[in-house]
Parts: sequence; structure tokens; C-alpha cells
Amino acid sequence: MTDAQSPAGPEDRVLVEVRDAVARVTLNRPAKHNGLDLPMLRGLVAAGRQVRADPSVRAVILRGAGPAFCAGLDFASVGKQRRAAARAAAKLPGGLNLFQRACWIWRELPVPVIAVLHGHCFGGGMQLALAADFRFATPDCELSIMEARWGLIPDMTGSVTLRELVPMDVAKRLTMTGEVFDGRQAAGYGLVTEAVDDPAAAARQLADQLMRRSPDALAAAKKLLHSTWSQSPRRAFWTETALQARLLAGANHRIARSANLRRETPEFVSRRSR
Repeated sequence: MTDAQSPAGPEDRVLVEVRDAVARVTLNRPAKHNGLDLPMLRGLVAAGRQVRADPSVRAVILRGAGPAFCAGLDFASVGKQRRAAARAAAKLPGGLNLFQRACWIWRELPVPVIAVLHGHCFGGGMQLALAADFRFATPDCELSIMEARWGLIPDMTGSVTLRELVPMDVAKRLTMTGEVFDGRQAAGYGLVTEAVDDPAAAARQLADQLMRRSPDALAAAKKLLHSTWSQSPRRAFWTETALQARLLAGANHRIARSANLRRETPEFVSRRSR
């Protein structure tokens, strides 16, 4: 839905507003610090699908309403729905369960996803943030891979996103101890892009920069880096070639080339990828 705010999931847990080609996706359970219950997990998946289906969207800003981004899994709520939780933890077609899909869907979107972190970013909330492409946090935001405190391990895609951002000893330490660290430390570890006083403004500024680039090139860049990060050079070079060929044949490349030659601002058409 364009230029309007709409619930993407049950009980208005997740809101989606598309304005000026940017989807603002808001976790909307502020009284519980946006703790993840089953309706919110389903809402996150629905919101991701809504964004994917809208070719006008060229960037996503993912944020939390109220005092925190996300305090993690709401064990009290999920524990009361054991059968539903067991079904949600079962593998879905495609190899992901609901808990994993709620995070990974943002990774799979063909648009850049920017997370805005404040207050608390714990456990499942941390894994959701790590699935974004960029993360801006307040310096005093508290973050933790908190599953260790519950005698658990991260199981909402953190095993993949962590390894791409930090050395193994850092990943082991944070995963094994469940220690709480602030936004500045997170930036030092490489877990957040930047710690800034106004992460929402930083996210908007980056989104504005991205708006000046071809949405097809942005989608291809995201796919290129994710798919080649652990590939052999030979396979990575093939992926480069295949993605570039598609871009060269596309309208947005012609638009960018023509605008650059005329020293004008390009006006791109909607992205091809979904």
C-alpha cells in the first residue's frame, strides 16, 4: 500500500507505510518493548512479502515503536501457546521455520534494508537487526545475543549473519556469554554500521542516497555480495557476469547512462526484481 500506513500482520503487530519509495516497517508492540510473540513473527513475514510485492519500494527502514527496537522473544507469551510454537518451529517449505523466516525475509528482499536501533536489541531482536543490510544504533542502545542466558543458542538465522560480520572468537564470546554491550561497542565489533545520536536521521540520509541509484543495480549488488561471499572465485566471477548482463539489458542502466551523459538526475523506473 503506497503513501499510507497499514497493518501487515495480525493484531497490528507490524505496520508498513510506503512514502517516497521508502517502506517504513515498524514493530508495533511498544508496551512489551516489541517483544516477539507469534503474531509479531507472522506480521514480520507478512510485511516482508508486502514490500517484495510492491515494485515501487526502493529501500526499507525497519524500526521499533516506543522505548526499544526489540527486547527479543516474549517467552511468557510463546510459552502459553506450546502447540502453536511447536508448529512455528517446524521447518517450512524452503527449509526455514517461522522464527527464521521472520528474520531472513529481510535478507532476501531485493532492496536495501536499514535497521534503526534504540533502547534494547536483544536475542531474536538482535538477529532481526543482523538480517538487515545496515544498522544505525544510538550510542546507549543495549544489545545482546541473549539466548545464552536462557540456556539456548541463536536460532533465528544468527549463525549466518554473525559469521559475516565478526571474527569467530568475537561471535563465540558474545554467543556464549550473552553479555550486554552498547551501541559504541557494537560499532567497534562491526555489528552495527554506525553508532549515532539520531539513528533515524542517519537511516533516512542513507535511504536518500540509495534513491539516487538504480533500483535494479541495488538489487543486483545485494544479491551479488550475499551469493558470492563464500563462493570460489570462479563461481563468483560467473555470478558477476550473469548479473551484469541482466543490468546491461535493462531500462534503468540506459536511464542512468543517458542521465550521466547529460549531467542530469536520472529518473528510474520500478525495479525488475522481486
